[in-house]
Amino acid sequence: MKKIDKLIIKSFIGPLLLTFALAIFVLLMNFLWKYVDDLVGRGLSIWIITKLLFYASITFVPMALPIATLFASIMTMGNFGEKYELVAMKAGGISVRRIMRPLVIIVVLLTIMAFGFANNIMPYAVLQQKRTLYSITNTKPAINIKPSEYYSGIEGYVIRVDEKDKHDDKTLYGITIYDHSDGVGNNCVTVAEKGEMLTTPDGHYMIFNMYNGYSYREEVTGENWVSRPMTRIKFDQQQLKFDLSGFSLASVDDDFFKGSYQMMNVMQLDEAIDTLELEQDGKRTEFVQLIFSRMSTYNLICTNDSLAKSKNTEFQYKKAFDKLDEKTLANIKRAALHSARMATEDIGLYDQMRSGDREYINKHYIEWHQKFTLSFACFVLFLIGAPFGSIIRKGGLGWPLVASVIFFLLYYVITTIARKAIIESALPTTGMWISTAVLLPIGILLTLKATTDSPLFDAASWRKFFEKHRPFGKKEKPQ
Repeated sequence: MKKIDKLIIKSFIGPLLLTFALAIFVLLMNFLWKYVDDLVGRGLSIWIITKLLFYASITFVPMALPIATLFASIMTMGNFGEKYELVAMKAGGISVRRIMRPLVIIVVLLTIMAFGFANNIMPYAVLQQKRTLYSITNTKPAINIKPSEYYSGIEGYVIRVDEKDKHDDKTLYGITIYDHSDGVGNNCVTVAEKGEMLTTPDGHYMIFNMYNGYSYREEVTGENWVSRPMTRIKFDQQQLKFDLSGFSLASVDDDFFKGSYQMMNVMQLDEAIDTLELEQDGKRTEFVQLIFSRMSTYNLICTNDSLAKSKNTEFQYKKAFDKLDEKTLANIKRAALHSARMATEDIGLYDQMRSGDREYINKHYIEWHQKFTLSFACFVLFLIGAPFGSIIRKGGLGWPLVASVIFFLLYYVITTIARKAIIESALPTTGMWISTAVLLPIGILLTLKATTDSPLFDAASWRKFFEKHRPFGKKEKPQ
């Protein structure tokens, strides 16, 4: 490898890693903002939160790599142009194609790695993220009993305390516990002057040790909830135990999530799509048979084999109707109308079911294509970024950042629109490549302009072009 190749690669790797980390951070902050209500107040350990953020970060890699490649390519070539290093290279007989060659090799390897990552590593990361997030969201918030407030986080109980000791945060004063665990209303109340709130070492139970209080209980029996005399018990010390199993992080088996299309590789998606298509064909066949079974009017009229085998069915039907009495004819019409209504309802239900099944299958197709499109986007956006940076000759964070955002937003908007259209079956599944089909010619055009030193963004050149080709007015004659 020549020194100039090392210089170019070194100038490219730095912005690539920096932009990649920045993109992951922005996407991670958006993820936290979306699920902040599910994470706050649940007493989660730092390890659980770190694990969730780690797996979430991995799922953002296919989205962060294209924008990192775009920004790094614009910034690298822009810095070369701004510092006149690009001019020096050209003066030394090195063309823009030769300058871009090591970057092309790096980006091609990056594209291949991106596909391998999206196909093999990302499904596992999505599985672990969904599993961890499900466990967190199904965990009850951490117990936080505040003075002078009613706490109902423990199922079947409502707890209120007048005051908490500020030093140990375990000693309580003025305790009132309403027991609704019997499911018959507020029939049991415990009041104590003082108490302690403790948790067992395994964290499965919370123990209330209460001192100097009363326990009031009203027995309710019978279908009409007939009340009996209330029982009052005075105690010097009483202990209540609460089950905290719902407050611990739930353990969920991986098989619970493995059927999702987001957690499959390309081969698994192929198998799933084939299975779903066969199932839909089977449902279509069953529906056709059901509709024909609804049409019983023919069986009501055709009572003999000769009539059923007649070629002139329309004439024979009219002839058969003429022979029927009014009551039989009314019954046949009523049965035919009922069959038609039932068939209409069946068609409506089948259409809804078919639309839902089709959307689900289309999501599998989208996931299949997306593993290729997001990976290939690294190469496509590089073809835009590298020549664009060499043309504008601006480095730093100004122009490269603005241009990267514009091009990536264009790619993202087109992809999002195509995705929604494919889900609704308004586009074929190959529509996921529309964004690539739009941006690839732009990249090829910019590459051709950059390699031929075309003044694409030179205002003076464009002014001369329009003056030369203006349709109205007289052109100035050369002196």
